[in-house]
Amino acid sequence: MKAEMKAEMKADAKSEVKADAKRNKEAAPHVPVRQKVQREIIAWFWVALVFLLINGTIGQARVIPSGSMENTLLIGDHLIMSRIGYDAGVPFTNWHVPLWRNPHRQQVIIFKPPFAPDTPDYVKRVIGLPGDTIEIHDGAVWVNGQKLKENYTIGRTDPYDFKQPLKVPENCYFVMGDNRGNSYDSRFWGPVPRNDIIGTPVMIYMSLDVPPDAWEPGQIRERFFAYANALVHPGLVRWKRLFRTF
Repeated sequence: MKAEMKAEMKADAKSEVKADAKRNKEAAPHVPVRQKVQREIIAWFWVALVFLLINGTIGQARVIPSGSMENTLLIGDHLIMSRIGYDAGVPFTNWHVPLWRNPHRQQVIIFKPPFAPDTPDYVKRVIGLPGDTIEIHDGAVWVNGQKLKENYTIGRTDPYDFKQPLKVPENCYFVMGDNRGNSYDSRFWGPVPRNDIIGTPVMIYMSLDVPPDAWEPGQIRERFFAYANALVHPGLVRWKRLFRTF
């Protein structure tokens, strides 16, 4: 008798739950398709706005296409760049404004080349600050008469087209690549204006040892195959470089 009563009580409870669900469904307001579409558009608009805000003011990704910063940065290193305090701009445009932070000596920076602002950004190391006097001789750099200690360079530092001594102008920075024999830098085209500096690298999040052509501008097909090849052949990933910070 008790078992029958329990079974009846369970059946009644299930019936009540189904009835409540049906009433709630009937009571729910009917949302027109047009309104649903509008809600989706608004939601994606805010997602895109947040992405643009982060991309334009906080951080961006960069990939190293040349060997000018070896061995600090290798071809195929993928960087996270911080713009915080250095620069703010509109993504995918050349419009940007400098902020309050200034780089210090021997810091690695990312900037728009002053001689060709429409080309991809450059990555170099700050050697001379505003007001410094720079000289290059005896295979080394001399700042304000003192030889600069540099344990990150490859090869001798030769002057090339550099006219010396040079006093770095106000609001400008003298920059050079760490691979001194393979770097197109301030020795050729002069100091970088502060307004052209957009950030500094903070971490390597990926590094692939693949043909350098994959990282040249516009090589979408080559990049796709480089990433696909790395999935098939994990040995192409330089695992020891991942998550290295600056």
